[in-house]
Amino acid sequence: MEKNQRFNKNKIISFLPDGDFYRKRAMQAMQREQFSDAEKYYKRALELNPGDALTHMEYGVFIMEVGRFEDAYELLKKADQIEPESEETTFYLAEVHAHLGLLREAKKYALKYIGLAPEGFFVEEAHEISEFADQEEMFLEESEDVDGEVLIMQEKARRMMEDGNFEEAIDVLEGLLLDYPKTWAVHNNLALAYFYIGKEKHAEDILYDVLREEKGNIHALCNLAVFFYYGRKEEKLQSMMELLSKIKPYQFEHRYKLGATFALTGRYEEAYHWLRSLQKRGFQGDVGYYFWLANAAYFTGHRKVAEQAYAMLLEMDPSKEGFEPWKTTENHVDMDSSEENVVFLIEKISSPHKSDRMLGLYLLGKSSHMQEILSHPGYIVMDELSAAEQLFLAHSLDYAFIGENAFEKAMEKALAICDLLYEQYQPLDEQGTQLFQMWFALCENALGQDYAFRNPKALAASADYMFQISRNTPVTKKALAEKYGISVATLTKYMQELIAYLPESTDE
Repeated sequence: MEKNQRFNKNKIISFLPDGDFYRKRAMQAMQREQFSDAEKYYKRALELNPGDALTHMEYGVFIMEVGRFEDAYELLKKADQIEPESEETTFYLAEVHAHLGLLREAKKYALKYIGLAPEGFFVEEAHEISEFADQEEMFLEESEDVDGEVLIMQEKARRMMEDGNFEEAIDVLEGLLLDYPKTWAVHNNLALAYFYIGKEKHAEDILYDVLREEKGNIHALCNLAVFFYYGRKEEKLQSMMELLSKIKPYQFEHRYKLGATFALTGRYEEAYHWLRSLQKRGFQGDVGYYFWLANAAYFTGHRKVAEQAYAMLLEMDPSKEGFEPWKTTENHVDMDSSEENVVFLIEKISSPHKSDRMLGLYLLGKSSHMQEILSHPGYIVMDELSAAEQLFLAHSLDYAFIGENAFEKAMEKALAICDLLYEQYQPLDEQGTQLFQMWFALCENALGQDYAFRNPKALAASADYMFQISRNTPVTKKALAEKYGISVATLTKYMQELIAYLPESTDE
């Protein structure tokens, strides 16, 4: 009895971990280099204690060290709002602004830290940040003298759009406009975000609002040109390009925007002039810059410059190998074919009908406009594509895949049939396009019923024969069988199989 009495319920203290507990666990995880666990602990700590400046500061420093500077900025700003005189938070705000290239703000916080802690632990580093900002300030363009929060949040929104999170980007940008209603760059990015989710009219209205306030806003003019181009508004596009051709910008940013817009719309001479002028002045471009320079150079006869530009691009992004402009044009291109009809391709890729989308994605790989269409993030949303559509797109992008299950093996053979038919009908004129539309309607139904497509040659011949007799073309089974290297009996057998997958007509 005495032994049991030692455990008095009234003296038991319940343990409920609080925010400080998880913050310390996060620090321990960091010391053991368990970074994923550390982040989980920091997130939990903030859930339990959202008003703790120390947790915000430590979490911000942690993710700054792994290169997530925009996220670190937000955490450190929150810590500063809670405890504005914290020496550590002030120094790390100087550091994160320096990493983001916002040197004026970096200097401001560095000097604030020196004022708060003239003998502080980070005082030497703070002086270095301040001196570096002074050295670089003479190279900053006037346009860079913008509130740091605007630039950081714009970059955050840009990354969201790159990831396809357009609605989230819109929320960020519209939030910015509440505090900075006259920041036209935010309006321009907001217009792009709305355009990418299909609200073209609203996007154009935003840009017209910008131009009413600032008639010469180059980004708004260029974005309108892009909208007109993708919307196939030829008269408006022509008028806009004539206006843009008269603009002679000085700033690197404006020359880049102008050059990329000319390149996208096929005005390669003007594009080469502006993009090459940047390179001659020592501009260090990104992947997009070298892509458009390579295209503009190649299509204006500057092959060596194009090759050098694309080599620079591949150093930055090796996944772009295979998209070189000369690889799409060294083969014969019929500009009147369906493969080269941008409107046709976009209509197919954006169609509500799966068979049309599969056709568009397949033909994309045969088109010199492939990269142009892929560069528009609103046309192809990977998460919304079916498995079959993803494989047709992968085929267009030259991604090899080995069928590991029944569906993938069937897709391999279906793609082989497409290639056999394309070999016979390329470049696609009206008749070839109609054949492919019939074939993809068959293909969709057959895939939906787990058809195996066991004999690609026979099925290609059968589809060809069925199409031709539907148009009363004088053709024999023997001629088609010989053309595809099969027997008449084999053609007949597989034609009977395909007939089962013909789309059923519906009464209006």
